[in-house]
Amino acid sequence: MRHGKKFPHLGRKTAHRKYMLANMACSLIEHKSINTTLAKAKALKLFIEPIITKSKNDSTHNRRIAFRYLRDKTAVTELFREISVKIGDRPGGYTRVIKLGNRLGDNADMALIELVDYNETYSTSKPDKKRRRRRKKSSQNLVKAKPENEEALTQEEVVEEKDEGEEEKGSLTKQNFEKELKKHFEDTGLDEVFSNTFEEIFDSRKEYIDSIMEDAKGQLEFLTGFAAASGLEEMGAVIDVSSNPGFTNFCMNFPLKKS
Repeated sequence: MRHGKKFPHLGRKTAHRKYMLANMACSLIEHKSINTTLAKAKALKLFIEPIITKSKNDSTHNRRIAFRYLRDKTAVTELFREISVKIGDRPGGYTRVIKLGNRLGDNADMALIELVDYNETYSTSKPDKKRRRRRKKSSQNLVKAKPENEEALTQEEVVEEKDEGEEEKGSLTKQNFEKELKKHFEDTGLDEVFSNTFEEIFDSRKEYIDSIMEDAKGQLEFLTGFAAASGLEEMGAVIDVSSNPGFTNFCMNFPLKKS
């Protein structure tokens, strides 16, 4: 009976099948990927993966076991020197089978079998990114930075003090404007010029002012007579215009028209 002997016979006798799988395994180790039928690729996967697991431990015993199946010294040497280092961190699944469609002629299912770690296209491992470390600022740089900040603060304070001083100075000039103007006139000699011009203006308008005063006195006499007739004289409503200098200024600025 053949219970439990369910493995792919591949239409060949035992000896033929073993030699065929050994040759395919040596080609896979040499070229890292080969094209074959899907059935042979699955059979090769079961054949070579236990041998690759043995190659992780490089010992004479494991090399003899690998040579017993592969029957090629070159393939065994490459397996233990290169492939074992490449797949050292992988716990299993060293090969990958990719279906390629059907073959022309007999319409057989074709497939590609390859070593996983040698295919960069399908590899899931990402390259290590270069990490840049930022250097921390030393205490000397911090110490150097402090005086610069202090100088900047002192400069700002000086500017603020200057602005405040200018504002105070401006307010003082407003308060003492008359004094400074008078001093300026005295220094430049303009006070004499202005005094002379005022006197000339006053002399030129003296006749006009006298006529206005006469008219004002006539109007005042009329008002005093009206006040006497109406009884306002008793209340002290009579005003002496000649003794009031403000009235003369009023007449100079707003002269009354002659009737």
